[in-house]
Amino acid sequence: MTDDVRRKVEAVWRIEGARVVATVARMVGDVGLAEDLAQDALADALAQWPETGVPRNAGAWLTAVAKRKAIDGWRRRERLDERYGAIARDLESAAEDEWEPIGDDVLKLVFAACHPVLAREAQVALTLRVVGGLTSEEIARMFLVSVPTMQQRIVRAKRTLTAARVPFEVPEPHEWRGRLAGVLAVVYLVFTEGYAATSGDRWIRAELAAEALRLGRMVAALTPREPEAHALVALMELQASRFAARLGPDGSPVLLADQDRSRWDRGQITRGLAALSRADALGRGRGPYGLQAAIAACHARAASVEETDWDGIVTLYAALEQLTRNPVVTLNRAVAVSMAAGPEAALRIVDEQLDAERLRDWYLLPSVRGELLARLGRCDEARAELRRAADLAGNERQRSVLLGKLAEL
Repeated sequence: MTDDVRRKVEAVWRIEGARVVATVARMVGDVGLAEDLAQDALADALAQWPETGVPRNAGAWLTAVAKRKAIDGWRRRERLDERYGAIARDLESAAEDEWEPIGDDVLKLVFAACHPVLAREAQVALTLRVVGGLTSEEIARMFLVSVPTMQQRIVRAKRTLTAARVPFEVPEPHEWRGRLAGVLAVVYLVFTEGYAATSGDRWIRAELAAEALRLGRMVAALTPREPEAHALVALMELQASRFAARLGPDGSPVLLADQDRSRWDRGQITRGLAALSRADALGRGRGPYGLQAAIAACHARAASVEETDWDGIVTLYAALEQLTRNPVVTLNRAVAVSMAAGPEAALRIVDEQLDAERLRDWYLLPSVRGELLARLGRCDEARAELRRAADLAGNERQRSVLLGKLAEL
């Protein structure tokens, strides 16, 4: 198979994968089985498309093949009743162009994968797999665990949903609260992967971020009295407003300090600030998404890096750190402290307060530490840290930025 065809297949899956799985899940009523069938269809595409070419409606092709595989399985088990027979006849007579997935099916897929029968980490991992289309390697990197551990977690989650006969549907309103935290976590992590891809040769996966934002808006509409749902929409709107300025002409990353803020999407900023106001108006305080949205709002309101309210951002990160106990938040607080009080104070936080063990295989820790050391004039140490960060970076664009900084030193 040529690299060009493989890239096309991967692109189709990134764009259409969630809808393919959701459409098949609506038919078979089993999220785990639907994902397996969709993966089998993808394997057929990898085998056939190099010879036949990529179909005009590739999503329809994958969905049709996955459905046929489901029907073949039913036939082999000799349990093809009238319903299955009707599905088979309709499928065989339908044209590929008639495939129009129902928009809510992806949301149903998220709610099914976030069923309370699964632990929170399993909910998020499974949904990133079937909705976000992320690989086990990408999800493992996001969770800071090994790939085999993540693969086992996803397999167990699919088996648990099947054993529990979890229906493929949006739950009744009284059930939303029990699943909302998991759903919001999934939407946020899908957006995060779109905002800064963990691997590959693209810095931004805009289609993934757009899908997360679409889902987030739907969840907020379903739960209008939940401040964190509105806050997550605010956070995504504000972060996505920078997309045009985050890429150079050649697709290389442009960091915040170097961005042309006139290219930020003012419409998205306005929508984001309005969503944050809706969350605050509910009067129940800011949770993790509300605090992150408030940090993003500080950046959005500032005319430049120098005019940013860094002291306010440090305070918001400190509150977020108390809520989450997340080492990534501690690292971000250190970056904000470096802007508000200088690199020496920030380096003390990284070296004395950060749970570095949890981040030992993540590029961002040596990247931040290298930046701080460089600002302090400790260039030999800075070079060692930036070299390690480049070795750990899974995204090619991010690696090129780190190597560029290393060359400057």
